[in-house]
Amino acid sequence: MKLPRRRFLHLAAGALALPAVPRIAVAQAYPSRPVRLMVSFPAGGVNDILARLMGQWLSERLGQPFVIENRPGAGTNIGTEAVVRAAADGYTLLLVSPANAINATLYDKLSFNFMRDIAPVASIVSMPLVLVVHPSFQVASVSELVAYAKANPGKLNMASGGNGSAGHVTGELFKMMAGVDMLHVPYRGSGPALTDLIAGQVQVTVDPLPSSIEFIRTGKLRALAVTTATRSDALPGIPTIADTVPGYEASAWYGFGAPKATPVEIIEKLNREINAVLAEPRNKARFAELGGTVIAGSPADFSKLMADETKKWARVVKFSGARPD
Repeated sequence: MKLPRRRFLHLAAGALALPAVPRIAVAQAYPSRPVRLMVSFPAGGVNDILARLMGQWLSERLGQPFVIENRPGAGTNIGTEAVVRAAADGYTLLLVSPANAINATLYDKLSFNFMRDIAPVASIVSMPLVLVVHPSFQVASVSELVAYAKANPGKLNMASGGNGSAGHVTGELFKMMAGVDMLHVPYRGSGPALTDLIAGQVQVTVDPLPSSIEFIRTGKLRALAVTTATRSDALPGIPTIADTVPGYEASAWYGFGAPKATPVEIIEKLNREINAVLAEPRNKARFAELGGTVIAGSPADFSKLMADETKKWARVVKFSGARPD
């Protein structure tokens, strides 16, 4: 029997719509079991603290545990690859950080492509890094540091948490834009780098604000400037590097990613719930205590941030000649 054209088109349209119904139902029921949040760093650091705060708040809001899994190694690539290879069902998420953007250029051969294989879900927060020196080092400003470094090329030791770390490339960006030569001394983590800086074994470092702020407040380190374009509310009396080196800007930013084929309905639901969590005054205040600023937005907003940062740090990695540890 031949169906009338109008009836045929109506049935065909209905058939095409059918697959969307289960997807919407799945998204509405999500999450129905614990969600794994992968952190590619050891427990106790800034990344871990942020993940645990967000995991707690999302668990309270969605009624399912968000379980933090720390899987450090290979400059965050082990944890990232685990998420790339995971089922794209919304139950494995990645805490995305600047390391992901830096590694895209730092490593010649990766088994994944960060921008292609990780779907952006939501940005969370950005934090300044801070340029700090040992109190015995007789410079009190960025301009004095630049003048000293130019007068003594290669004689200043710039510590970092390791080759390609956020502190390293942020320091290299400073060297590049200020036209100074400082000797990079990589450590296995920012903790050991700060320990040697406090002991006076090295003279300067650029470090994420949350890990160095108490040393600044107690006078064990002297803060010269923050790396963001504007001053930090956590250290309102400290200027920006851009006040001396025009155009300089760097920040540590964090967000959530998922395997690339994760259903858009689940990504959109996660984005809405994350933004709702970030809008709560108590949560904003908690991030502010850590020196952070909420940067909630759409998946597209986070995608642009990831792409812009990947391009920016590619230039710095190439300039510095940085290689993995």
